[in-house]
Amino acid sequence: MKTVKELLSHHFCLWLLALLVANNTTMSTSEEYQTYIIHMDQSYKPASFSTHESWHRSTLASLSSSDTIYDEKTLLYSYNHAMHGFSARLTPSQLSELEKLQAHRATYPESYGKLFTTHTPKFLGLKHSSGIWPTASYGKDVIIGMIDTGIWPESNSFNDKGMSSIPGRWKGICENGTAFSPSLCNLKLIGARSFSKGYQAGGGNISTEFDYDSPRDCTGHGTHTSSTAAGSNVVGAGHFGYAMGTAQGIAPGAHLAMYKVLWAGGESDKSAASDVLAGMDQAIADGVDIISISLGFDEHTPYFNDVIAIASLSAIEKGIIVVCAAGNDGASNSTHNGAPWIITVGAGTVDRSFVGRLTLGNGLTIEGTSYFPLSILIRNAPLYYGENNISKATCAFSSLDPTEVSGKVVLCDYTGSDNSGQMEEVQRAGALGGIFSNDKFILEPEIYSMPALILQSRDGSLVKNYVMSTNSSMVKEMKFVITKLGIKPAPQVTDFSSRGPDPVNPGVLKPDILAPGQDVLAAVRADKPEMDMGMYTLATDYAIYSGTSMAAPHVAGVTALLKAVHQDWSPAAIRSAIMTTASSIDNTYSTITDQATELPATPLEFGAGHINPNKAMDPGLIYDIHFQDYVEFLCGLGYNNKQISAVIRRSQWSCRDNASDLNYPSFVVVVPKASIYPLVMNFTRVVTNIGDDDSIYQAVLDVPSGMRIQTEPNTLSFTGKGQQQGFTLSVEISEIDASVTYGYLKWVDQHNHVVSSPIVAITV
Repeated sequence: MKTVKELLSHHFCLWLLALLVANNTTMSTSEEYQTYIIHMDQSYKPASFSTHESWHRSTLASLSSSDTIYDEKTLLYSYNHAMHGFSARLTPSQLSELEKLQAHRATYPESYGKLFTTHTPKFLGLKHSSGIWPTASYGKDVIIGMIDTGIWPESNSFNDKGMSSIPGRWKGICENGTAFSPSLCNLKLIGARSFSKGYQAGGGNISTEFDYDSPRDCTGHGTHTSSTAAGSNVVGAGHFGYAMGTAQGIAPGAHLAMYKVLWAGGESDKSAASDVLAGMDQAIADGVDIISISLGFDEHTPYFNDVIAIASLSAIEKGIIVVCAAGNDGASNSTHNGAPWIITVGAGTVDRSFVGRLTLGNGLTIEGTSYFPLSILIRNAPLYYGENNISKATCAFSSLDPTEVSGKVVLCDYTGSDNSGQMEEVQRAGALGGIFSNDKFILEPEIYSMPALILQSRDGSLVKNYVMSTNSSMVKEMKFVITKLGIKPAPQVTDFSSRGPDPVNPGVLKPDILAPGQDVLAAVRADKPEMDMGMYTLATDYAIYSGTSMAAPHVAGVTALLKAVHQDWSPAAIRSAIMTTASSIDNTYSTITDQATELPATPLEFGAGHINPNKAMDPGLIYDIHFQDYVEFLCGLGYNNKQISAVIRRSQWSCRDNASDLNYPSFVVVVPKASIYPLVMNFTRVVTNIGDDDSIYQAVLDVPSGMRIQTEPNTLSFTGKGQQQGFTLSVEISEIDASVTYGYLKWVDQHNHVVSSPIVAITV
């Protein structure tokens, strides 16, 4: 794996190496030496020194506490670009003497990162010794087609060590193009194509300044999603010290094929619908088993105007599973890619967080969110707060006076928006660090170009009270690059994840499922700068991204595992298994909460619940759906012949006059606001036994206030696998006090199968 230091300039390489590599050597009989980075205030440099380095050497040579003679090896590096200061091997006594100097601003001791897993596989319960991973041979012989921005084939996540041979059904190729040749493909990456005719026809220009005219990834997005779905194991991956561990895809035994349809053109990335359609068309022709799509279009259009919906139904007809991201709109009625034949994925959190730790002069220690990429320590720094000036208190644009804040940690009040502007202002003014209050907005990792952390407002108030209670408030200690596991509650629905009801068809519950989508570590374009650090930029081959784009490939990976175990299952059967075994309970044994409100979420946010791959392998019963069922569904929507033909790509079809509702593993009662109560709606469903031959399932109902639910029959008996039983679910609504209310139908047998389906009533 390429290291960060291989990707940076020579001088910055030395700086980062000094910061991250341990250099503990016993140089004295009385005290041990340790490497520190010392941040100095350059304004104190005497004019007699022509360079910063000569000043730093003189400072070290003048230390009286040294019991050895200063030599050239004491000073490691002198810095005057990314920061002003130096790194040196010092004893505790020497460090103490240095920290008393007026010019001293902060101390950054060397540190070692404790290795953790990249965690989402573990959070999903995937184990090497038992469960779906070994049973599925990690997704062996399954092919996942990624519709995305391309791929960085040199990433270690796409090495083919231990991979099985390419399945004989594969018809795809690796095309030749700019900075990409067929030789870059292997047993892991078995196909790579790009589609840009629509983009170029619309005026797009594929310039080497912004992108590659080939399947090579420019932005890193496609590389990230691909490695999440099926990346090979890579030891020692991490995001600048955060989330250190072994990076691995959900189905590391599966093959990958990339279909590049999204292009970088300077100000924004663009994807033409014609190119998306061409990519999906080629994926189907090539013989993929799964199509994963982490993109969508802004407009919510009927299925007959939605190229992703249309192409997906064609894929489903050929037995190909289609998994799509629900979108990042973060609002109700905003889900994308909601056609009922698509597995639509929302984003959840995991039980891991990245923090900075703050200790105040009064001894109070508080943790806040931080992605600052250097393991530094700020110690005994003055704390600044512009309490008598609103602009300064909120760190408004051009409000801070550098002479007032230089060398200090600045506290900024919450303004009701994200903190990126405040961070820019604090950095502009030359502050040592920043503390920001915010309950809702989490900044992207690349924004943390200075030592900074974001506190919950209640913790921000504690800091504010402290700084206002004394004239000599101090930050005793401020440290970074801390990864914490076991965070509760988790999972939560992320604040950015799009919510239902689905704007195209509220009668189908969307999203279907929740999967990890926040702070996901995966491979990226190795030579693309991830963030700026002063005059320098940092690059990495693994990075933390967030979005439903990250959630969808998790589910694509799970479907690959299920496909490997159950090769005869239809796409609908696999979706049913995923949905009916999902959990709506978090790690505090409470209902999954909404990150945005900290209140209990509903199936409009989390669908059937959070995905559980091991349980999905043995769901007991499935709700299967065939192509004709989707045709009947479209007939029931009131589409005319031309519109139906556009979706199913046929000129002739048949529909029953009394077409039943879709055999979906969830139930939605759409209640018009002018309804007269009580309102009754009946659903018919057919379930197929894929569990034990002799199984008796009993209906267990979780009924909310204002709703009455009955099943007929309430017991389903099976004597063999493949047997089907039908039932009717009757929902009576007496009243709805809120815009949504929900309960559950759970079919429970004597073999510990629990087949769970949400029953949701919504007002529209």
